[in-house]
Parts: sequence; C-alpha cells; structure tokens
Amino acid sequence: MVNIKINGVPLQVEEGTSILDAAKKINIKIPTLCYNPDLHPWAACGICIVRMEGSPKMVRACCTPVSEGMAIVTHDPEIIKVRRTVVELILSNHPNDCLQCPRNGNCELQRLAAEFGIRQVPYQSIVKDLPIDDSNPAIVLNPEKCVRCGRCVKVCQDMQNVWAIEFLGRGINGRIASAADVPLGDSPCIKCGQCAAHCPVGAIYERDDTTKVWAALQNPNVHPVVQIAPAVRVALGEEFGLEPGTIITKKIYAALRRLGFKTVFDTNFSADLTIMEEGTELVKRLTQGGDIPLITSCCPAWVDYMEKYYTDFIPNFSTAKSPQQMMGAMIKTYWAQKAGVDPAKIFSVSVMPCTAKKWETTRNDDMRSSGYQDVDVSITTRELARMIKQAGIDILNLPDEEADSPLGPYTGAGTIFGATGGVMEAAVRTAYYLVTKKELGDVNFVAARGLKGVKEAEVDLDGKKIRIAVAHQMGNIAAVLDKIREAREAGKEPPYHFVEVMACRGGCIGGGGQPYGCTDEVRAKRISGIYHDDEKSTYRCSHQNPYIKQVYDEFLGEPNSHKAHELLHTHYVARPLYLK
Repeated sequence: MVNIKINGVPLQVEEGTSILDAAKKINIKIPTLCYNPDLHPWAACGICIVRMEGSPKMVRACCTPVSEGMAIVTHDPEIIKVRRTVVELILSNHPNDCLQCPRNGNCELQRLAAEFGIRQVPYQSIVKDLPIDDSNPAIVLNPEKCVRCGRCVKVCQDMQNVWAIEFLGRGINGRIASAADVPLGDSPCIKCGQCAAHCPVGAIYERDDTTKVWAALQNPNVHPVVQIAPAVRVALGEEFGLEPGTIITKKIYAALRRLGFKTVFDTNFSADLTIMEEGTELVKRLTQGGDIPLITSCCPAWVDYMEKYYTDFIPNFSTAKSPQQMMGAMIKTYWAQKAGVDPAKIFSVSVMPCTAKKWETTRNDDMRSSGYQDVDVSITTRELARMIKQAGIDILNLPDEEADSPLGPYTGAGTIFGATGGVMEAAVRTAYYLVTKKELGDVNFVAARGLKGVKEAEVDLDGKKIRIAVAHQMGNIAAVLDKIREAREAGKEPPYHFVEVMACRGGCIGGGGQPYGCTDEVRAKRISGIYHDDEKSTYRCSHQNPYIKQVYDEFLGEPNSHKAHELLHTHYVARPLYLK
C-alpha cells in the first residue's frame, strides 16, 4: 500500500494502482475517451491528463501508477483548458451529423462536448471523405467517425485474438480499417460485435434490421413470430434506466405483442431443446465412441472462428444448431402444423444479445431446414430497445404477460445459457440424468460459473469422471485448444471430455449487441440476474420441461433421431481467413 493525496485528500491505495482508479475511490471522475476497463490503458487521447503538485508537467492518469508520497491535482483551470482543447481538436476532425448518427444520445464524445460546454470549435474542420464499409452481414464500419481511440483494435487483437481491424496510415491520414484494407466482409472478422460494443462513438455499429421487422409487422399477409434470447431479459432494462441484471422477461413479452407480433416464444425453450440434443450427443460419444472432447456450437462467432482458425477441430464440434436456429426450424414446422399457419407466411424474428446471430441466419443451407429460411431476421437487444421507444411503449409499466405455448415455457437450465458456463452447467444437469436415470441432488454446478477466462473441473457421472473446460472471450480459447491438440499429437488421452466456448467475455450477457457500457461489474450483475431466474424456475433441468417432452412425443420422436438431425443439426466446413 502507498500513501498519496488527490486534490489534497489523503488516500491509501495498493501500489501500482493507476491515478485514474485511485481517483475513483474518492469519487473524483477524471474524463477519458480511449480508456476502457476491459483493456490495458494505452493513453491515446490525452483527455485524462493530471499533474503533480508544484510541477507544470502533465501526465496521463489512465496509465500512470501512483507512488509513495504522490500529491496529484486532477482539476484546475489549466488542466480543464487543455482537456477542452483536446476535445475541440477531436471535434474538428469529426463529422457534425449527430442527429443521423446511430450513437446519438449515447455517444462518449458527445457527452464530453456537453460536459465541457463546447458550442463551437475554433479550429478548421478537416473531415476525411471516407466511404462506409457495409460489406459485413453484422457490423458496419464508418471510418469517417473514428476518433482513433484504438479501442476496437485492442479489442479485436488483444481480447478476441481475431486481428480483423487495424490502423492504417499515420498522423492526420490515420484511419481505422479492416485488416489488409479489404472490405470488412472479406476479412477474418467473426462478427462478434465486440468492436462495436467498445467503440465510444458511431464509427462501428450493428447493421440495423429494424426496418425489415417494421415492414413485416405492418404487412397484413404476414404472421410475425418472435423469440427472445436468455441474455436479453437481464439487459434490456438498462435501456430504460433499470439496474443491470434486472429481469423484465414478462414485460418484454407484453411489449413484443404491443409492437405487433402475433406469437411470442422464448429462446430459453430451444436452449432446453439444445441440451437434449447436445447432451445426448455427448453421452453417445462417451459410451459408443466418437471424437472427444465434444465442443459446444451455440455461439456463431465461435463457429466462425473455428471454421477459420481451428479447422482440425471440426470433428469435435457438436452438430447441434444454436437455440436460435433450432427455434426457427421448430416454428416453421412443428408449430406451424400445430397452429394451422402456412409457414410461407411466417416471418420469424429473433431478439439476440449478439451481432453474429445476424450472419448465422444464412450461415449455410442447414439454416433452411424447414424448407424456408428458418429465422428471417435477427435483431440485437439495442435494436429492440429502439423499436420499443419508437412505438411509444412504456415497457416498465406494462402488465406482466406469459410467452405462448408450446415453444415458450422454459427451465432454469435454458435461461443460464446466457452466462459463461451456463451451457456446461445445463448439460451436466441433464447428462447426469441421461447416464444414471436419476435426478442430480444439487443442480448448482458452481465450478462452471464466474468470469475467470478458463475454468476447469471434473464431474462424476455415476462413477465415470468427466473432465470439462469452460472458456469465454475469444483470446482465451487458444490455451484450451492448444492443450487438446498437444495431447492428440502426443497420442495421449484428451485433457477434457466436454468443452464450452463463448466468444464474448461473460458469455451472451456481454454480447456485442447488448446495451453499451458493459464492464465486469455490469457483467456480474447480469449473470446474477440469469442465475436468479434459474433459481426461481419450477423446473431447473431441460429434460424436466413438459413441453420439451411434448415436442419429442408429438413430432421429433427422440433426441438425435433422424427427424431431429434433419431439423436441429448442422455441419461445418473449413473456410479461408480472407474471402478474396
């Protein structure tokens, strides 16, 4: 611990703490633009400058560690003037079209300009005429709006280990671009959207598909059906002023009906369905032979990454589709028959925490297993929030409503899909039953929970020890896969039997389409909300869901049946990093 003073206030903090973090401990806010708690600070913007008492030298608070006896001044007229000048210089290179920007009202540069009371910029405006790159099915890149904070580059390269985005040029000619300056759609991008989630301005954002949804809702010849993902229920409320992790599931159902959807289902149901298919697949591989470990396939960004970077693991991938795509197939087959609705008239929409889900809807021909495109449009949590606001719906004061049956009711196992480790925990709950024909005494598999990048544990399935690993945030995945590969090449037994992978930190609750401002503190609250939803569920294991049993009895037969494989399973192919 070291003793310091900030603006004359004595403080004791751990040695190595940054000035920025030390100031937060006594409720002093130092403005930043390039800084993000998910990333190592690299002092790109210069807005966080402070100085030592009695010294004219200014240092950057985000990357300067405190030391014994340090006396820091965070705000004085000169410091404020310098910060204001920095913001003005950034604005002089930034388009002045806030009203048309997707980040209008939720832009960190806009907020800084307001805080500093900037009404005009005293410098010549030099805005580069750079084209928008909309070649990617999930992410739009507008380099003209880039403030060169570097967040997207550090996220893509350091957090995700994808390297699809980089800086090109120097000085005033510097710009953000996809790797090798190819269109973003031809780059190694895996569509995870973490660049968009971390961008402070409107330089990178999700492709907006709400106009397609509005058109379907207004078409009298269409039957619009919607599903909502597990992670949406604990994050959407943030867009309406609620604390992260607040569960508003039943109000979301009500809001969707008021938007005009005729039928409202819940992706948690198809998460239960996924567990039945994937859990059965795991048990078959363990008892009848097959490539081990089995690796989860729920996350489309991870599927994209695997098909590009780890193609030798294709035989290990579960063939089970994601819950989104399983639901899409069931809506246009089983439910359409049961409800007497022509599947050609169904417009199937998913609300997801993820931008990669947009790409997944057309990933390959398996996504048309119903004979039609199984999911017509996928929108993010942010897009749904905008639609609710556009429709003037006061969601927080709506009466609670239920999802429609039979593809709506879900178990606690279905809802925990939204958090890292949730798929693993849900699978363990049901795999134990499939192997032993007995219910697990304590369904809480805490070893799979938490924000540690890689979690390892051992599960006892009635005397058979199953080694599992859970990895989230794409940059953490290589350690697990390389360990498996090394054992394989050495002719040794694999270190794991079952591996869960999620591309985004925290899992889907931290997805690229979730409300902005996600930090580990926010992730922890969303995860807490997910597990609270699990704990209050009547059923907590997927195989206990009576509607899951009904679907198999009436339509699918049994898990991994021929019909289930036709509708609920997929395949993978090796693909190049660059398309052209």
